Amino acid sequence: MTARPNIPAVAPAPLAARIGRQWDADIVPQLVEYIRIPARSPHFDADWAANGHIEAAIRQTEKWVNAQGVEGLVAEIVRIDGRTPVLYFDMPATGGLPSGRSVLFYGHLDKQPEMTGWREGLGPWKPVMEEGRLYGRGGADDGYAVFAALSAVMALDAEGIARPRCVGLIETCEESGSYDLPAYLDHLAPRMGDVQLVVALDSGAGNYEQLWVTTSLRGLVNGTLEVKILEEGVHSGDAGGVVPSSFRIARAILDRIDDSRTGVVGPDAFNCAIPADRLDQARQAAAILGEATWKRFPWASSCCDDQASASIFAEPVTKDPVEVVINRTWRAALAVTGADGLPPTDMAGNVQRPFTTLKLSLRLPPIVDANAAAATFKRILEADPPYGARVAFDYDQAAQGWNAPAIAPWLAAALDAASQGNFGRPAAYMGEGGTIPFMGMLGVKFPNAQMLVTGVLGPKSNAHGPNEFLHVPYAKKVTVATAMVIAAVR
Repeated sequence: MTARPNIPAVAPAPLAARIGRQWDADIVPQLVEYIRIPARSPHFDADWAANGHIEAAIRQTEKWVNAQGVEGLVAEIVRIDGRTPVLYFDMPATGGLPSGRSVLFYGHLDKQPEMTGWREGLGPWKPVMEEGRLYGRGGADDGYAVFAALSAVMALDAEGIARPRCVGLIETCEESGSYDLPAYLDHLAPRMGDVQLVVALDSGAGNYEQLWVTTSLRGLVNGTLEVKILEEGVHSGDAGGVVPSSFRIARAILDRIDDSRTGVVGPDAFNCAIPADRLDQARQAAAILGEATWKRFPWASSCCDDQASASIFAEPVTKDPVEVVINRTWRAALAVTGADGLPPTDMAGNVQRPFTTLKLSLRLPPIVDANAAAATFKRILEADPPYGARVAFDYDQAAQGWNAPAIAPWLAAALDAASQGNFGRPAAYMGEGGTIPFMGMLGVKFPNAQMLVTGVLGPKSNAHGPNEFLHVPYAKKVTVATAMVIAAVR
């Protein structure tokens, strides 16, 4: 795949004007309605089909796509029995470009659960626009993607700029690991043509001052660890010193995975050598971002205080920007994301609890085999239980990470032109710590395709957490940049 010869430079200003108007008049109102829909991903809503929220989200999007009047557009909700639905759309090439080659857009409409801690006046299903930020669950991660994709295509068409055939696959299972997606890929891939470029608008941004291109994504193993030492709770005064705490046993078991003092994940099965080019990109990203690599997070107190007393404040694992970038993109990390067996503090009596259940999330370096890591994770956790406790680990997701193929010269040039044209700065490259299972699947399904993974999840946007927001001015510019890159594909 190459850039078309003698392509005139695409001026960003006319595209930006059209896209900006559409965002303000149409897309933001659509996202306001989308945020109101509690379309939790299936892992967080076992009755998703009966509750109808995912259905409401995908129907809203289908209606909007079909109303845009793109010549030759075909859009439909595709369903496979027993699986979450997907939205598929197809727009023919313009300007005499071949119809067999295509650009594939990816996004998702399912959402993470509510999470506690939203500040006063905000909430997961309560859209609020404030200083250019649209607060609410799912707008940035990544309900905006389908709207941005269509807006980019429509702006090119309105300006008479030739573009390739564009197809889209918008799923509703991503936040649960995209376990339904392989079946849809098998079903729809023959209709997608010869995919030249995949555009996934579901990733992060180091800042809001330039276009960020994601070069890798970590893998993930999610599962539930249960440690049971008693059949029922007993008086802590009677049992203390005799019956071991199930929580202490659980923590001792987790120490087999990561050091509780440092967070370093030890077993070789969860680590890998970092490729030299990714180390170079980490250094370049760190040079751009500096202390913003760690200051972007909502620390409990000011870790930025330079006084001697700063040691009392919350601090990151490291303040070295290069190490911060590498830690969150190419090193494993374990988090406890949920717990059962622990009563609320106001209801906690003097009882030795019978069990502790912990929800575990193990992020894996991009090229570590997720399925093998999951099996090893289970084996390590369950081996030789302390005090003969009953220990079981069940994993419900093993999602493979992704390392981008070498970027083609035409795409690198197009990305730089798009970033310079919209921000006055070159494109920047960095891995991301999250997981998009779709990218690994696409790499297998379309091995010759180039990949553009980008997104709007910049500093403090807080996807999955409280106060998640979509930075609307940045999203507009990402949409324009996407249009400019599409115009360079043939």
